Amino acid sequence: MGFPNIRMRRLRSSDSMRRLVRETTLSIDNLVYPLFVRKGKGIKEPIKTLADCFHFSPDSIAREAGEVAELGIPAVLLFGLPDKKDKTGSEAWSEDGAVQSAIRHIKKEVPGLAVITDVCLCAYTDTGHCGVVKNGKVDNDASCELLAKAALSHAQAGADMVAPSDMMDGRVKAIRQCLEKNGFPDVAIMSYSAKFASAFYGPFRDAAESTPDASTGLTDRKTYQMDPANARQALDEIALDIEEGADIVMVKPALSYLDIIYRARQRFDCPIAAYNVSGEYMMVHASAAAGHIDKDAAMMGILTAIKRAGADIIITYFAKELAKKLKG
Repeated sequence: MGFPNIRMRRLRSSDSMRRLVRETTLSIDNLVYPLFVRKGKGIKEPIKTLADCFHFSPDSIAREAGEVAELGIPAVLLFGLPDKKDKTGSEAWSEDGAVQSAIRHIKKEVPGLAVITDVCLCAYTDTGHCGVVKNGKVDNDASCELLAKAALSHAQAGADMVAPSDMMDGRVKAIRQCLEKNGFPDVAIMSYSAKFASAFYGPFRDAAESTPDASTGLTDRKTYQMDPANARQALDEIALDIEEGADIVMVKPALSYLDIIYRARQRFDCPIAAYNVSGEYMMVHASAAAGHIDKDAAMMGILTAIKRAGADIIITYFAKELAKKLKG
């Protein structure tokens, strides 16, 4: 009965031995780095709610993308901030929008870097909601049409992949049909399939200026984002998105929903992404700043857990830091 303990003690006897038998290994190839872009020139402004992250203009973001590519990170995920907001979020599909301009700059300066674009209306509508609000409710079908327009504009600008994060029913199908119809069959879709209503989005909403307007009567996004209590529903949502044409499915947040990532990995034979969201990221920074934890050790533990649960792709604000550590 004592042999297993002796065996494990031997296998943990040195760093080289531990590496030799390690079951889960983080790789730079697993990483996607989120970036925020707004109109202008020469902009690189610190984001108060996201440590070590910035708002960039399209020209500045190309330089940042170059640094990301040099670290070996294969992709960035772009979030846009508009000049003006309206009821339909019309700047989301503007040809000269911040995201569209950023795509063109990145593709010109760093052609080998994969560009993924967030497709949502929350940062573009004056209500701060992910779809069009009518009579105190989000109009699902009308929103899907506008999301497809936004996705198409990103594809036309040169995006490699679009990532709808709105959680409207049927939006993956609407986007896939729109891309196919307009000659972009090779633009991939990474769907935020199981996006749970969460307090961990707070720092991001400040960064993206996308906090819901309470005057609409909808003070939160619980009518279209997922109930944190529901696991079986999450798997159903993922299955529907795959059926509608999603190439990659995502679970968000990651750390709070490792069980959903694991279940999805067991059931679905497609790439699974997990978003290590802003609140999870800033918890580590805040705790480290207070002297409670070791930031690097916490980062490695969290991202390893996400990978161990079954994620093929990890979207994280730690991407550059982790890449430097893995190369180091």
